[in-house]
Amino acid sequence: MKKLDKLVLTSFLGPFILTFLVVVFILLTQHMLKYFDDIIGKGLGFDVIGQLLFYFAIFMTPIAMPLAVLLSSLITFGNLGEHFELTAIKSAGISLLRAIQPIFYFVIILTGIAFYVNNNLVPKAALEAYSLLYDIKQKKPALDLREGTFYNGIPDISIKVNEKFPDGITLKDVIIYDHRKNDGNKDVTIADSGKMYTILNERYLKFELFNGYNYTEGTSTTSDLVGQKAKYGTETLSRTKFAKSQMVFDLSSFQLSRTDKKWFQGNRIMRNLSELDVDLDSLRKEKMNQRLIHYTNYQTFYTFFHSADSISLPEELSAHKRLRDSLSNIERLKTIQQNETEWKVSQPETPQVTEGTPLTDSSLSPKENEVAIDSGITEEKNARVSGRLRRLDSLRTSIRSDSALLTYEQERKRKQQLSDSSLQAKLDSIFALPLDRPLYSSAVNKARTVKSQLSGSIGSMDVYDLENRVFRIQWHKILASSLACVAMFLIGAPLGAIIKKGGLGVPFLVSILFFIIYYLLTMTGEKWAKQGFIDPAIGVWAADFILLLVGLIFLRQARVDARLFDSDFYQVLLDKVRNWLLERGKAKVKLQ
Repeated sequence: MKKLDKLVLTSFLGPFILTFLVVVFILLTQHMLKYFDDIIGKGLGFDVIGQLLFYFAIFMTPIAMPLAVLLSSLITFGNLGEHFELTAIKSAGISLLRAIQPIFYFVIILTGIAFYVNNNLVPKAALEAYSLLYDIKQKKPALDLREGTFYNGIPDISIKVNEKFPDGITLKDVIIYDHRKNDGNKDVTIADSGKMYTILNERYLKFELFNGYNYTEGTSTTSDLVGQKAKYGTETLSRTKFAKSQMVFDLSSFQLSRTDKKWFQGNRIMRNLSELDVDLDSLRKEKMNQRLIHYTNYQTFYTFFHSADSISLPEELSAHKRLRDSLSNIERLKTIQQNETEWKVSQPETPQVTEGTPLTDSSLSPKENEVAIDSGITEEKNARVSGRLRRLDSLRTSIRSDSALLTYEQERKRKQQLSDSSLQAKLDSIFALPLDRPLYSSAVNKARTVKSQLSGSIGSMDVYDLENRVFRIQWHKILASSLACVAMFLIGAPLGAIIKKGGLGVPFLVSILFFIIYYLLTMTGEKWAKQGFIDPAIGVWAADFILLLVGLIFLRQARVDARLFDSDFYQVLLDKVRNWLLERGKAKVKLQ
């Protein structure tokens, strides 16, 4: 590595690492503010909060890396231009393209790293982060008893404390309503003082109450045993006085319980490129199946069509139907072969009969035993042959089922067809019928049924189209967000050479401006692509393409040392425009 490459690269690495961490922190803070109310007050440990922040920090990497490249390249070349190092490089005969070459190669490596992170780490981090966030939202707030108010956080228990001492344990004037029997306020405990603390690793809440009473209202014991309803005069009330009593409540509902992650894996942001390809293929098959069902059952919608009328399937549906039928036949053959193999393995082996085999049945003569053995072997062979023939017949029947059904349908339709004269007579008799109210009602009901069925089919197709666009947007977004680093570098490096201002002042403002433009273009493109106005590929890649063109324009201006940010440059440009307009006016006067 040459000294120039080392100088430029070391000048870029420091600002890049610093700006990347700062941008990740800013984006993470902005993102976590949306879930602030769901996290605070839940009594979460530092390990849970740390996991959530770590996963969301990885999730923010695709947005932070292009902005960090833009800001660090602006700072690097702004510092080189401000300290006249870039001027010295050019005076030595080294072009600007040669000066930015080492950082460009480094940005190419960063693009590969960004693609790996977007395709492998970000989906896993999104799965972990959003599943953990869902469990945090479902968790109940931490136990917080306030003075003078009822606390209902524990299931079926209401607690009121009039005074809490600074130690957080000692209480005064405690009232506890027990609703676990679901029969109203019939179990009440009142105590003059008490203590409250958790036991067994904060799984249970224990109350030690002093100098109090327990009031229990209910039916008589006999009525409770036989399950009778309470009658007038059978209600009982018991009051128990105690000097010390202990009550334990389960706090399992306050623990953070994790949900199985498989319920979140279907979201598009939790899928990589290969998984998105599988999802898109599944959506395409479901859409083709829906269209095939519609084309197959159209005659049930329009009963006035003649049986000979038909609508031919489009070419793509015909190809899909052939592929689906062939795949189903292959699966059917595999199943039959597997069953045949299992049947062969389960059958006992046939004993081998050779000459000189001793006879086992001494009650028969040798000749009779030979005949019995021959007949048994022959019967077994016949049984095996007949079994194989039956399996072959079933195989042929299953393979030809579609064609047989088609032939059967054609024969049935042919038999049902009427001659022209009988058909004409039938039509005349139908048209001669009076048009009464039931006939109109029947026609309207049929039309409404057809409309409802077609609306449902169209709605299903719209849902498939929307899902297809959403998953395609995510597929292209993984690639586009990675290649955005190159576009941002081609904007930042020439702009830094033109501005010639280092530090975090002007470069930070310029980078924020271009990042806002990039964000707006990306959001607008994704919105239009999701609504179907433009193709998803165009909507996602438009921002990168536009910024790449802007970067190439800035690179050309930097090569010729254009002073785009000097007032003299624009003053000279205005003078040229003014002189051109004056000369044009004089030319028109001369022509007149």
